[in-house]
Amino acid sequence: MSRDIQLKERWEQLVKILSDQFSQGEDLDLDAIIYLIGVQELGKFHQTYKKDEKLNLMHIAICRLLEPYGYYEFEFFDSDGWPHYKVKEELPPLKAGEQSVLMKDAIVNYFLEKKLIE
Repeated sequence: MSRDIQLKERWEQLVKILSDQFSQGEDLDLDAIIYLIGVQELGKFHQTYKKDEKLNLMHIAICRLLEPYGYYEFEFFDSDGWPHYKVKEELPPLKAGEQSVLMKDAIVNYFLEKKLIE
């Protein structure tokens, strides 16, 4: 099976699982899944977040997702328990479609690692 087809199938499986669990079956988009990963990585699940905190959660998720690709490296947790990352390598300029594929691939790999999907 080609890598693109496998990524597409795994992505669809993941969207279904997460959508069923977090949005009563309405398909979650890429940003919503990134947000959920940020909440997962922070570990503070039953809390309401302000707009700037939501953006920070998405940033945490993106750093965590792209860490295995060599773009970010975990540095430390601050006194509030928020993880901080440093840039190891700048992301290359990507078109919107390429950026979307990179993030979907990173998300699929994250959930393969967490054993939510196979």
